[in-house]
Amino acid sequence: NATALFLFLAPTITFKRIIRSKSIEQFSGIPYVMTLLNCLLSAWYGLPFVSKNNVLVSTINGAGAAIETIYVLIFIIYAPKKEKAKVLGLLTLVITVFTSVALVSLFALHGNARKLFCGCAAAVFSIIMYGSPLSIMRTVIKTKSVEYMPFFLSLFVFLCGTSWFVYGLLGRDPFVAVPNGVGCGLGALQLILYFIYRNNKGEAKKPVSTHSLEIGPGKVHQEKKVVANGSHDEQV
Repeated sequence: NATALFLFLAPTITFKRIIRSKSIEQFSGIPYVMTLLNCLLSAWYGLPFVSKNNVLVSTINGAGAAIETIYVLIFIIYAPKKEKAKVLGLLTLVITVFTSVALVSLFALHGNARKLFCGCAAAVFSIIMYGSPLSIMRTVIKTKSVEYMPFFLSLFVFLCGTSWFVYGLLGRDPFVAVPNGVGCGLGALQLILYFIYRNNKGEAKKPVSTHSLEIGPGKVHQEKKVVANGSHDEQV
């Protein structure tokens, strides 16, 4: 629970920046909405009438859902109209999906069938959440720079995935063990990449547009423009 909480709190720095600048800049709100869905489904799966002895799953994912809701609301407040409409549409879809899963599991399924249905839904979106940093891992390899892959976030992805993977194994719960095993592996790969390229902080050429590992946000980076007199201007 502690490692998962740190993972959920990692983007607070990003949102302090958004609030301070009153702009979402190049940040994306989609990963936060998808993480919200993952938390809602996982918290539902951990409830006693769905799966037994999984109270810890419900508590941390309930807390995660509250945190992600705050992130999404802040994003909507400062987003321009086009981006705001996109996030609101996705948020509506998330609420619809979660409500549908909850209602079907309550009124149409019972016992093991209910656990299987909710567990599969939670596992699928957990894997999607853990898989979201794949794009930044590709960017790290391409640029040979870890500028957009914070060490502590990669560390907590690994610790969170490992902890819940072991928890799932001990409880013989594949719906907890499998997605978090994937998270453990992806977190390990991020740490390996970090130690390979840790001394590179942006010396390599960066692509025109990239995204930070910090659960989706991108950074506005600078590129140098040569002017007629041979000097360099910094252009955002």
